[in-house]
Amino acid sequence: MNRSTNLKVQSLFMSPAALVAVGIVLPPLCYVLITSFRADAGPASAYTEILEGSLFRQTLATTLIVASISSVLSLVLGYIVALHLARQSPNRRTLLMFLILLPFWTSILVKCFAFTIILGRYGILNNLLRWASGIDVQLPLVLNRVGLLVGMTNFLVPLVVLPVLASLLAIDGSLYRAASVMGAKPPRIFWTVTLPLSLPGVVAGFLSVFVMSLGAFVIPALLGGPKDQMLSNLVDFYNREVLDWPKASAISVILLTLASIFIVPMALWRRRRI
Repeated sequence: MNRSTNLKVQSLFMSPAALVAVGIVLPPLCYVLITSFRADAGPASAYTEILEGSLFRQTLATTLIVASISSVLSLVLGYIVALHLARQSPNRRTLLMFLILLPFWTSILVKCFAFTIILGRYGILNNLLRWASGIDVQLPLVLNRVGLLVGMTNFLVPLVVLPVLASLLAIDGSLYRAASVMGAKPPRIFWTVTLPLSLPGVVAGFLSVFVMSLGAFVIPALLGGPKDQMLSNLVDFYNREVLDWPKASAISVILLTLASIFIVPMALWRRRRI
Protein backbone atom coordinates (compact mmCIF):
# COMPACT_ATOMS: atom_id res chain seq x y z
CA MET A 1 0.00 0.00 0.00
CA ASN A 2 1.56 3.30 -1.13
CA ARG A 3 1.49 6.56 0.80
CA SER A 4 -1.47 8.17 -1.02
CA THR A 5 -3.61 5.06 -0.61
CA ASN A 6 -2.69 4.87 3.06
CA LEU A 7 -3.74 8.49 3.57
CA LYS A 8 -7.04 7.90 1.79
CA VAL A 9 -7.82 4.85 3.94
CA GLN A 10 -6.99 6.73 7.12
CA SER A 11 -9.11 9.71 6.04
CA LEU A 12 -12.03 7.41 5.28
CA PHE A 13 -12.03 5.80 8.70
CA MET A 14 -11.32 9.05 10.58
CA SER A 15 -13.93 11.16 8.79
CA PRO A 16 -16.94 10.27 11.03
CA ALA A 17 -15.00 10.97 14.23
CA ALA A 18 -13.60 14.17 12.76
CA LEU A 19 -17.05 15.39 11.75
CA VAL A 20 -18.44 14.70 15.23
CA ALA A 21 -15.49 16.47 16.85
CA VAL A 22 -15.88 19.50 14.58
CA GLY A 23 -19.63 19.63 15.24
CA ILE A 24 -19.06 19.61 19.01
CA VAL A 25 -16.04 21.92 19.23
CA LEU A 26 -16.55 24.42 16.40
CA PRO A 27 -19.78 26.17 17.58
CA PRO A 28 -18.43 27.06 21.06
CA LEU A 29 -15.16 28.27 19.52
CA CYS A 30 -17.06 30.47 17.08
CA TYR A 31 -19.12 31.89 19.96
CA VAL A 32 -15.96 32.68 21.95
CA LEU A 33 -14.42 34.35 18.91
CA ILE A 34 -17.54 36.47 18.34
CA THR A 35 -17.74 37.42 22.02
CA SER A 36 -14.13 38.64 21.98
CA PHE A 37 -15.16 41.35 19.47
CA ARG A 38 -18.25 42.51 21.41
CA ALA A 39 -16.51 44.92 23.80
CA ASP A 40 -18.31 48.21 24.45
CA ALA A 41 -15.27 50.33 23.51
CA GLY A 42 -14.98 48.81 20.04
CA PRO A 43 -14.65 45.49 18.20
CA ALA A 44 -10.92 45.06 18.88
CA SER A 45 -10.73 46.99 22.16
CA ALA A 46 -10.60 43.82 24.26
CA TYR A 47 -7.50 42.62 22.41
CA THR A 48 -5.90 46.06 22.61
CA GLU A 49 -6.43 46.40 26.35
CA ILE A 50 -5.27 42.84 26.99
CA LEU A 51 -2.09 43.11 24.93
CA GLU A 52 -1.19 46.49 26.41
CA GLY A 53 -1.75 45.39 30.01
CA SER A 54 1.18 44.36 32.19
CA LEU A 55 -0.92 41.62 33.82
CA PHE A 56 -1.33 39.77 30.54
CA ARG A 57 2.34 40.10 29.59
CA GLN A 58 3.45 38.83 32.98
CA THR A 59 1.00 35.93 32.86
CA LEU A 60 2.05 35.06 29.30
CA ALA A 61 5.70 34.98 30.33
CA THR A 62 4.86 32.77 33.33
CA THR A 63 2.85 30.43 31.09
CA LEU A 64 5.69 30.01 28.58
CA ILE A 65 8.33 29.55 31.29
CA VAL A 66 6.32 27.00 33.27
CA ALA A 67 5.28 25.12 30.12
CA SER A 68 8.89 24.97 28.87
CA ILE A 69 10.44 23.86 32.17
CA SER A 70 7.75 21.29 32.96
CA SER A 71 7.91 19.90 29.40
CA VAL A 72 11.70 19.50 29.56
CA LEU A 73 11.53 17.85 32.99
CA SER A 74 8.75 15.54 31.82
CA LEU A 75 10.71 14.66 28.68
CA VAL A 76 13.85 13.74 30.63
CA LEU A 77 11.99 11.65 33.22
CA GLY A 78 9.66 10.13 30.62
CA TYR A 79 12.55 9.15 28.36
CA ILE A 80 14.34 7.40 31.23
CA VAL A 81 11.17 5.49 32.11
CA ALA A 82 10.47 4.59 28.47
CA LEU A 83 14.05 3.40 28.00
CA HIS A 84 13.69 1.13 31.01
CA LEU A 85 10.35 -0.21 29.77
CA ALA A 86 11.75 -0.94 26.31
CA ARG A 87 14.32 -3.28 27.85
CA GLN A 88 11.74 -5.35 29.75
CA SER A 89 9.92 -8.47 28.63
CA PRO A 90 6.43 -7.92 27.16
CA ASN A 91 4.63 -9.27 30.23
CA ARG A 92 6.67 -7.19 32.66
CA ARG A 93 6.33 -4.15 30.40
CA THR A 94 2.54 -4.47 30.48
CA LEU A 95 2.52 -4.53 34.27
CA LEU A 96 4.83 -1.54 34.52
CA MET A 97 2.77 0.41 31.99
CA PHE A 98 -0.30 -0.21 34.11
CA LEU A 99 1.51 1.20 37.15
CA ILE A 100 2.62 4.24 35.15
CA LEU A 101 -0.85 4.98 33.81
CA LEU A 102 -2.62 4.31 37.12
CA PRO A 103 -1.86 7.79 38.57
CA PHE A 104 -2.88 9.31 35.23
CA TRP A 105 -6.35 7.84 35.67
CA THR A 106 -6.66 9.41 39.12
CA SER A 107 -8.51 12.70 39.40
CA ILE A 108 -6.18 15.66 39.04
CA LEU A 109 -7.90 17.32 42.01
CA VAL A 110 -7.08 14.34 44.21
CA LYS A 111 -3.44 14.39 43.10
CA CYS A 112 -3.11 18.13 43.72
CA PHE A 113 -4.49 17.83 47.25
CA ALA A 114 -2.19 14.85 47.82
CA PHE A 115 0.79 17.01 46.86
CA THR A 116 -0.28 19.66 49.36
CA ILE A 117 -0.12 16.98 52.04
CA ILE A 118 3.26 15.72 50.83
CA LEU A 119 4.93 19.07 50.14
CA GLY A 120 3.31 21.32 52.76
CA ARG A 121 5.36 23.06 55.48
CA TYR A 122 4.15 20.42 57.91
CA GLY A 123 3.69 17.76 55.25
CA ILE A 124 5.22 14.33 54.87
CA LEU A 125 8.45 15.47 53.21
CA ASN A 126 9.20 18.26 55.67
CA ASN A 127 8.36 15.96 58.58
CA LEU A 128 10.84 13.38 57.27
CA LEU A 129 13.54 16.02 56.91
CA ARG A 130 12.72 17.35 60.36
CA TRP A 131 13.00 13.84 61.83
CA ALA A 132 16.27 13.09 59.97
CA SER A 133 18.02 16.39 60.72
CA GLY A 134 16.66 17.11 64.17
CA ILE A 135 15.91 20.73 63.30
CA ASP A 136 12.70 22.53 62.43
CA VAL A 137 12.55 22.18 58.63
CA GLN A 138 9.83 24.12 56.81
CA LEU A 139 10.83 24.16 53.17
CA PRO A 140 8.38 26.11 50.98
CA LEU A 141 7.55 23.41 48.46
CA VAL A 142 3.92 24.21 47.66
CA LEU A 143 1.92 27.29 46.64
CA ASN A 144 4.95 28.44 44.66
CA ARG A 145 6.85 27.64 41.45
CA VAL A 146 8.36 24.47 42.94
CA GLY A 147 4.98 22.93 43.78
CA LEU A 148 3.61 23.95 40.40
CA LEU A 149 6.46 22.28 38.49
CA VAL A 150 6.20 19.13 40.61
CA GLY A 151 2.48 18.84 39.92
CA MET A 152 2.84 19.61 36.21
CA THR A 153 5.67 17.11 35.76
CA ASN A 154 3.76 14.40 37.60
CA PHE A 155 0.79 14.92 35.30
CA LEU A 156 2.75 15.09 32.03
CA VAL A 157 5.29 12.27 32.38
CA PRO A 158 2.90 9.44 31.29
CA LEU A 159 2.08 11.44 28.14
CA VAL A 160 5.77 11.43 27.23
CA VAL A 161 6.34 7.77 27.97
CA LEU A 162 3.83 6.50 25.40
CA PRO A 163 5.23 8.07 22.18
CA VAL A 164 8.86 7.65 23.25
CA LEU A 165 8.28 3.99 24.11
CA ALA A 166 6.65 3.41 20.72
CA SER A 167 9.73 4.85 18.98
CA LEU A 168 12.12 2.80 21.09
CA LEU A 169 10.24 -0.44 20.42
CA ALA A 170 10.28 0.29 16.68
CA ILE A 171 14.10 0.27 16.58
CA ASP A 172 15.47 -2.91 14.99
CA GLY A 173 17.42 -4.91 17.57
CA SER A 174 19.99 -5.89 14.95
CA LEU A 175 21.26 -2.30 14.98
CA TYR A 176 22.26 -2.68 18.62
CA ARG A 177 24.00 -5.97 17.91
CA ALA A 178 25.84 -4.51 14.91
CA ALA A 179 27.02 -1.53 16.95
CA SER A 180 28.14 -3.81 19.75
CA VAL A 181 30.05 -6.06 17.33
CA MET A 182 31.81 -2.99 15.95
CA GLY A 183 33.09 -2.24 19.45
CA ALA A 184 30.71 0.53 20.50
CA LYS A 185 30.15 0.86 24.23
CA PRO A 186 26.63 1.36 25.70
CA PRO A 187 26.98 5.19 26.00
CA ARG A 188 28.07 5.47 22.36
CA ILE A 189 25.28 3.12 21.24
CA PHE A 190 22.77 5.34 23.03
CA TRP A 191 24.02 8.59 21.46
CA THR A 192 24.50 7.20 17.95
CA VAL A 193 21.67 4.67 17.63
CA THR A 194 19.00 4.91 20.32
CA LEU A 195 18.59 8.67 20.64
CA PRO A 196 18.60 9.57 16.90
CA LEU A 197 16.12 6.81 16.01
CA SER A 198 13.80 7.72 18.91
CA LEU A 199 13.66 11.42 17.99
CA PRO A 200 10.19 11.14 16.36
CA GLY A 201 8.74 10.01 19.69
CA VAL A 202 10.75 12.63 21.56
CA VAL A 203 9.47 15.46 19.34
CA ALA A 204 5.88 14.21 19.45
CA GLY A 205 5.98 13.75 23.22
CA PHE A 206 7.55 17.15 23.89
CA LEU A 207 5.15 19.07 21.66
CA SER A 208 2.16 17.22 23.10
CA VAL A 209 2.98 17.97 26.72
CA PHE A 210 4.02 21.54 25.89
CA VAL A 211 0.67 22.27 24.26
CA MET A 212 -1.19 20.64 27.15
CA SER A 213 0.79 22.59 29.73
CA LEU A 214 -0.06 25.87 27.99
CA GLY A 215 -3.71 25.38 28.94
CA ALA A 216 -3.16 24.03 32.46
CA PHE A 217 -5.69 25.38 34.96
CA VAL A 218 -6.25 23.17 38.00
CA ILE A 219 -2.58 22.57 38.88
CA PRO A 220 -1.57 26.28 38.85
CA ALA A 221 -4.71 27.17 40.80
CA LEU A 222 -4.07 24.64 43.58
CA LEU A 223 -0.26 24.25 43.71
CA GLY A 224 1.01 27.56 42.33
CA GLY A 225 1.36 30.87 44.09
CA PRO A 226 -0.14 34.27 43.17
CA LYS A 227 2.78 34.93 40.78
CA ASP A 228 2.51 31.49 39.15
CA GLN A 229 -0.94 31.80 37.60
CA MET A 230 -1.18 30.98 33.90
CA LEU A 231 -3.32 32.17 31.00
CA SER A 232 -6.16 29.78 31.75
CA ASN A 233 -6.33 31.16 35.29
CA LEU A 234 -6.45 34.67 33.84
CA VAL A 235 -9.41 33.63 31.69
CA ASP A 236 -11.17 32.41 34.83
CA PHE A 237 -10.34 35.70 36.60
CA TYR A 238 -11.93 37.84 33.88
CA ASN A 239 -14.84 35.43 33.50
CA ARG A 240 -15.89 34.93 37.14
CA GLU A 241 -14.32 37.79 39.12
CA VAL A 242 -14.32 40.78 36.77
CA LEU A 243 -17.26 39.56 34.65
CA ASP A 244 -15.57 40.92 31.53
CA TRP A 245 -16.46 38.25 28.98
CA PRO A 246 -14.95 39.98 25.90
CA LYS A 247 -11.52 40.08 27.60
CA ALA A 248 -11.88 36.50 28.80
CA SER A 249 -12.79 35.44 25.27
CA ALA A 250 -9.90 37.44 23.81
CA ILE A 251 -7.41 35.70 26.10
CA SER A 252 -8.96 32.35 25.14
CA VAL A 253 -8.49 33.12 21.45
CA ILE A 254 -4.87 34.19 22.06
CA LEU A 255 -4.23 30.98 24.03
CA LEU A 256 -5.77 28.88 21.25
CA THR A 257 -3.63 30.68 18.67
CA LEU A 258 -0.52 30.10 20.75
CA ALA A 259 -1.30 26.39 21.02
CA SER A 260 -2.01 26.18 17.28
CA ILE A 261 1.47 27.53 16.54
CA PHE A 262 2.82 24.25 17.90
CA ILE A 263 -0.06 21.91 16.98
CA VAL A 264 -0.15 22.65 13.24
CA PRO A 265 3.59 22.06 12.58
CA MET A 266 3.43 18.86 14.60
CA ALA A 267 0.45 17.60 12.58
CA LEU A 268 2.14 18.45 9.27
CA TRP A 269 5.40 16.83 10.40
CA ARG A 270 3.65 13.61 11.43
CA ARG A 271 1.70 13.54 8.16
CA ARG A 272 4.92 13.71 6.15
CA ARG A 273 6.24 10.72 8.09
CA ILE A 274 3.28 8.49 7.25
